[in-house]
Amino acid sequence: MAPQADIGERLRTLPAGSAVALKLDAREYADHYFAFLNATLRDLGSEPDVHTIYVAVTSPASFVWSLAQALDVPAQRISFVDAISHLMMRFTDALPNATYVESPRALEAIMLRIEYLLRRFPHPRAVVVVDSVNSLAIHNPPEMLSEFFHILLNNLKGRQALTLVLETGDEQTAGLEQMLSLVVDETIDVGRLGG
Repeated sequence: MAPQADIGERLRTLPAGSAVALKLDAREYADHYFAFLNATLRDLGSEPDVHTIYVAVTSPASFVWSLAQALDVPAQRISFVDAISHLMMRFTDALPNATYVESPRALEAIMLRIEYLLRRFPHPRAVVVVDSVNSLAIHNPPEMLSEFFHILLNNLKGRQALTLVLETGDEQTAGLEQMLSLVVDETIDVGRLGG
């Protein structure tokens, strides 16, 4: 069975209100990232009554949306909170299904935009993807990031949203893994799943 099929099956079995860290191997990042997108946006996101909110901190929403289009994801099934386009000076092509935040440091603004999109697109099953904890860690001190995830994930659990947090694991990210382990329900190693 292909790894993305395993990821999709695993994500489907998660109960509402779960918070999960998805660990991608830095050496095989592109393959793992695409397998994750395939499982999340196409497989899980194509289920009836699912709406995905993708928090783009690593790559601009326009890039993620181009990949989503290649996977035949309908525009009405996904919306974006883009916190990186302004910083990268790639804000020329604003997406109609995206809301933009000035910087990855604007953690409160990110939380408020997620809340806004959850209210704007009420669906029985909401999926919130945060891409990624590593990128947020570049822009924010550890204490603030820990507080952000504690508040965000508890709020999303209360709203019965499935929250997926991407993390790229290597020797230098042990502190991030430890911080995430305190706030997520489980960690799924994308490289080992299906392997």
